[in-house]
Amino acid sequence: MKNKILFIEDERALHKSLKEILEIENIELISAFDGEEGLKKVQEERPDLILLDLILPKLHGFDVLKKIKEDKELQEIPLIILTNLEDINEVEKVLELGVTTYLSKSSYTLMEIVKKIKEILNP
Repeated sequence: MKNKILFIEDERALHKSLKEILEIENIELISAFDGEEGLKKVQEERPDLILLDLILPKLHGFDVLKKIKEDKELQEIPLIILTNLEDINEVEKVLELGVTTYLSKSSYTLMEIVKKIKEILNP
């Protein structure tokens, strides 16, 4: 069965590039382009993993993260933060909320991100 990943990110080009790579890996990418849409799709789709940016329109990534972690049915979904925010206080805040991994966009290639995704989906 194909794994499903929900990618909550407002940068459409990044969605397109990641989707192409994940299709080769037989992983389905579900896209959400703002925090509200992302939260709705988490509840509808129940993905195997969530890839979340923190700087989002409509609903900030921290708020999306908090709502997911407060929901008993969603809180166990592995969650990777993929953002440009590198402030140590921000990193500590999301780690305290129980994210699986925190990745800085500028420090990882798409192939390295896909490798992290596969490691989490297939431990």
